[in-house]
Amino acid sequence: MSTTVAVTILTAAWVGFSGLSLMRRAQFVVEPLVQYEVPRSWWTPLALAKLAGAAGLLMGLAVPVVGVLAGTGLVLYFLGAVITVLRARSYKTVAFPLLYLAPVTATLALGLTA
Repeated sequence: MSTTVAVTILTAAWVGFSGLSLMRRAQFVVEPLVQYEVPRSWWTPLALAKLAGAAGLLMGLAVPVVGVLAGTGLVLYFLGAVITVLRARSYKTVAFPLLYLAPVTATLALGLTA
């Protein structure tokens, strides 16, 4: 298995876990959203965006342009998450969206160089 395939699969699983956790309204996910004042009406669309991005990364293994588009969307998503956390002045939790942004960025970079 190539490095690109392994990183893509692990990143998709990581982002997919996050999307499913939000869909299930896991307490460790929704408590910060309440703290950051993210409207509840956004939670399902945000979860679906993560799940679509994870699926897109996997589809990108067969159709590279889909993976690049999904990776780009996820980078923008998690940059938005970082901004949301910083705007809420929750500096102690900014590491959490960065833990998603880093592998998504790496996956996108690998997809662009493939």
